[in-house]
Amino acid sequence: MASLRLFLCFFLFTASSVNIVCSRSLQKDHIALFVFGDSVYDPGNNNYIDTIARANYYPYGETFFKYPTGRFSDGRLIPDFIAEYANLPLIPPYLQPGNHEFTTGVNFASAGAGALSETNQGFVIDLKTQLSYFKKVAKQLRQELGDAEAMAFLSKAVYLINIGSNDYVLPFTSNSTVFQYFSKQQYVGMVIGNLTETIKEIHMEGGRKFGFRNFGSMGCIPLLKALVPGNTGSCFEQVNELAKLHNAALTEALEEMEIKLVQFKYSMHHLNIYLSELTKNPGRFGFKEVNKACCGSGPYRGISSCGGRRGVTEYELCSDPTQYFYFDSSHVSEKANKQIAQLMWSGPPNITGPYNLKAFFQL
Repeated sequence: MASLRLFLCFFLFTASSVNIVCSRSLQKDHIALFVFGDSVYDPGNNNYIDTIARANYYPYGETFFKYPTGRFSDGRLIPDFIAEYANLPLIPPYLQPGNHEFTTGVNFASAGAGALSETNQGFVIDLKTQLSYFKKVAKQLRQELGDAEAMAFLSKAVYLINIGSNDYVLPFTSNSTVFQYFSKQQYVGMVIGNLTETIKEIHMEGGRKFGFRNFGSMGCIPLLKALVPGNTGSCFEQVNELAKLHNAALTEALEEMEIKLVQFKYSMHHLNIYLSELTKNPGRFGFKEVNKACCGSGPYRGISSCGGRRGVTEYELCSDPTQYFYFDSSHVSEKANKQIAQLMWSGPPNITGPYNLKAFFQL
């Protein structure tokens, strides 16, 4: 995107020193991408925290980067492709050392994170913490650009958010008793409530254009199919039910914010439509395998053993990830990420709603 238009430096003389204060001005068409979420969007923030939820080892990253970056895929993630389509560089992880330049955006996403602070607490950067990081960035931009130009910059930027799946999967992969105390509707309400509050906080800082995906049949990922007794190929329907409730509640919340929040606009990629078509006709999308992961072990390679670093050392690895929709037990391949990103970028209204992301970057 456009480069910096102007640097102005002012020399401030004090009794004991000379201070240099520089302000920057950006071109009118300058735009940035800010990213929040979980492993679907994490480019490597978890490399810099104490957690087992990392992908900084082989075979992650094997196809595009040729080395592990921390992305849970064989290559690029959705935000990487969106940045490419918008003529931006790869958006770096916020925690990457030496990363202090935010005029093209930054990525706060953390593998394992949820909208609820209790989800994988202590091992991830939860959504509330991601928001606090964004506020620090916004403060720095105001100091560098001045209040008016920082607000213009933040209002023109695009905000990608993908979170919630860990909130819904964790209760069934741990010894959680949460559904003894909350109905499914109440639990989804808490997830959506936290997400909504975060969106409102970003809006208060200047954010206006937001991009989301709804959930497909989460209970059909290899990780959860492997948990179904008898390995019959059936999906984990309790998680699918939560996904449907989430999709309905998220749509309602976004429609309400569109009415109540000044200049609030959103793009919604209907992942459930894409996955439904994919499941019916994988070959149409260029895949041979949509049930089993490329990397992992056990039924459907649904045990999270890819790379042998999470308690299970033995794992299988396919010879060609481009033939697989899923790269590991919970995450899709680079090829799948590219297809989804293309639909988010320029998909028709029945896939993205009134706005696709391409339109956002042109507004």
